[in-house]
Amino acid sequence: EVCSDETGHAEVVQITYDPSVITFREILQVFFSIHDPTTVNRQGADTGSQYRSVIFFHDEKQKRAAKEVMDEINGSKIWGKPTVTQLVPFEEFFKAGEYHQNYFKNNPYQPYCQAIVAPKVSKFRKHYFDKLKKVEVTAP
Repeated sequence: EVCSDETGHAEVVQITYDPSVITFREILQVFFSIHDPTTVNRQGADTGSQYRSVIFFHDEKQKRAAKEVMDEINGSKIWGKPTVTQLVPFEEFFKAGEYHQNYFKNNPYQPYCQAIVAPKVSKFRKHYFDKLKKVEVTAP
């Protein structure tokens, strides 16, 4: 249904975190470092509104932090063009079907996982290793 591009849903993750271990701002920095926030309705070869860059904020503090990080990224011109990430109030999270749960862990040799996901996980581990020591990692 989501792939029909008619539901208005976006493929996202919902993160529960301990702010004494990692801050919301740090999560945003990870988010903006592992995907391209400058393309409308696209991530790599995947196209459609379900692939848009979006942050669903839970309160004004999160919205403000996201806006600040986006302004910093845009000011640094790190991506070469402005971010198009949407800031949207959180309403409801719909869990993906069981097939999608722990997809990378369960399908590490699938071509998409090897070509697209594995390099992103590797990059994440390289830059945020100190955070991984404090959290459970479910990817291979």
